[in-house]
Amino acid sequence: MKRRCSRRFSARPIAWPAVQRAARSKLEIAVAEIDRVRAGGVRFGCVLADAGYGCSAPFRQALSERGLRWAVGISGRSKVYPADVAMIVPVAGRGRPRQHHVPDQVSVSAETILADMTGRSVTWRHGTKGRLQARFCGLRVRMANGPTQRIGTNGNQHLPGEAVWLVREKRGSGERKFYLSNLPADATLKQLAVMIKARWICEQAHQQMKEELGLHHFEGRSWTGLHRHALMTMIAYAFLQSRRLAAAGRKKRIARPQPQPSMPATRQAILDHFSWPPPRRCPHCDAVLHRPP
Repeated sequence: MKRRCSRRFSARPIAWPAVQRAARSKLEIAVAEIDRVRAGGVRFGCVLADAGYGCSAPFRQALSERGLRWAVGISGRSKVYPADVAMIVPVAGRGRPRQHHVPDQVSVSAETILADMTGRSVTWRHGTKGRLQARFCGLRVRMANGPTQRIGTNGNQHLPGEAVWLVREKRGSGERKFYLSNLPADATLKQLAVMIKARWICEQAHQQMKEELGLHHFEGRSWTGLHRHALMTMIAYAFLQSRRLAAAGRKKRIARPQPQPSMPATRQAILDHFSWPPPRRCPHCDAVLHRPP
């Protein structure tokens, strides 16, 4: 990206806006986009992100500084402190008294601190194939993302930071996923699971816009053309979603929620509707002689 931004001639043929030519990381772009949509009046309950963003302490801190709730994926190797960690002045055996406070407990990996917790089964919603559930466990911790300080023989360590929820998900396949969230301390495990799993909707939308609506079929070089293509794809997706939800709302609800029609099925139904031949009419009275099924 930096190489491309430094070449002036490469930006002109594609009408690349001057304000967009500075090299930025994807984390900086994400925070800037959040600021932009909030300035436009958009409101949302929580910011969701995968481990590609969640493992970044500056990204999480930027969200907290803006007063936003967030739930992000992290690596099982990410370091955390127990929630009851305290800052103390170490006793100096020899030499001058210690001036800097240090934590009275060492930081450990997210995987280690949750190793002895079994968790419980949580259902976060009903899908087309039944209930979606997995085993979750949660623990209040403090992130190891504070200032760096040398702590005895442990070398340079990050001091305790913000108090958050550490959540582990164990799927039926045995795979384990770890998450951090700054939801309130009184949040339930189900509330945490529902919030974490809400990111699946965004992932599914991206996949369906590529597979069903041709989001990745753009082959032009124009900056404006790319944005128009993406916009039209999103408009088409929003229309199909409205038709899908309308069809689901017309179905009679019985003992348990019925699975909603899928996006591909809704798209195919609309295509079938427009592919039917027009009804044949009488040339004299214009009465319908035959209507397609």
